[in-house]
Amino acid sequence: MPTLRESIETASLPTVKAISGLPRFVPFLVVLALMIGGILIKDWGWILIGIVMVFLAWMLYLGWPRLTSSEKLMRSAILLLTAGVTLTRAFPQG
Repeated sequence: MPTLRESIETASLPTVKAISGLPRFVPFLVVLALMIGGILIKDWGWILIGIVMVFLAWMLYLGWPRLTSSEKLMRSAILLLTAGVTLTRAFPQG
């Protein structure tokens, strides 16, 4: 019986292969466009940033066993920063 990680990796394989088949700049530009759109759109732009956050969390989860401790720290910091931006856009204070 496969573990949860193996099941997620197996289910993710077709999508990861499709993403890796794209030119390197395409995923970057998609993430950049979603982040910029999320910042510029006032009411529901936080949803776009949330999509980026989920994507980054998924990539971090898949790559976690193969990352060094400094890479884990840097990528976790980016994920936390994205979560912070999502929350501040979703629940503005003023």
